[in-house]
Amino acid sequence: MGTAVPARDASRGEPVMSIGEVLSRLRPDFPDITISKLRFLEAEGLVEPLRAPSGYRKYTEANVERLRFVLTAQRDRYLPLRVIREQIDAMEQGERVVGVYRGDVGESRLSRAHLAERSGLDEEGLADLERFGLLVPAPNGDYGGEALMVARVAAQLRGYGIEARHLRPYRTTADREVGLLAQLVPTIARQSGSGSGGRLQALETVHELAALCAQLHGALVRQGLRQALGG
Repeated sequence: MGTAVPARDASRGEPVMSIGEVLSRLRPDFPDITISKLRFLEAEGLVEPLRAPSGYRKYTEANVERLRFVLTAQRDRYLPLRVIREQIDAMEQGERVVGVYRGDVGESRLSRAHLAERSGLDEEGLADLERFGLLVPAPNGDYGGEALMVARVAAQLRGYGIEARHLRPYRTTADREVGLLAQLVPTIARQSGSGSGGRLQALETVHELAALCAQLHGALVRQGLRQALGG
């Protein structure tokens, strides 16, 4: 079942939730979610909660689904809000959007057994990814939300004869990009200002930079393959 993008409008009779109830729904998968983050996403036009006569925000189930979509796209695909907004608009118009992952990818913590089950990799496959630095478990042995994507892509590449040892350069490239972007973080944080609003803006800028690096990497790979094939 594909990732669904909820509608912007809710029926009048639909049950609604307070912002605190929404946080309780989202925190198991997104532990860092805050009221400030929800208000920031609202200000950016990613979610439109209803307003009670008293002025309090009221969220529908569709609002919560939309928030899950946005937060998962940020965390698992490092997409900036601008791109997420464009994808939502395109899907609402019935267009097919390449690169939208299925909803079961976005989990914040996975046990080793769960990771193996969901990715299709056996113990040997997981061990190989760890050996070459592509999977890094937390001290308690669990894995972050990105691990499932890494394992699933590795499983698919394995079907083409590409093993974990062949993927080690990707780890090296990622580390170099992290080092490059990490140098910019203090400057970005200062420019964004203090407080939760500044921190959110800084995080969004980092997401934008990561997305640009991913686009550049993909374009260079495609360019190189085209030259190799004489295209």
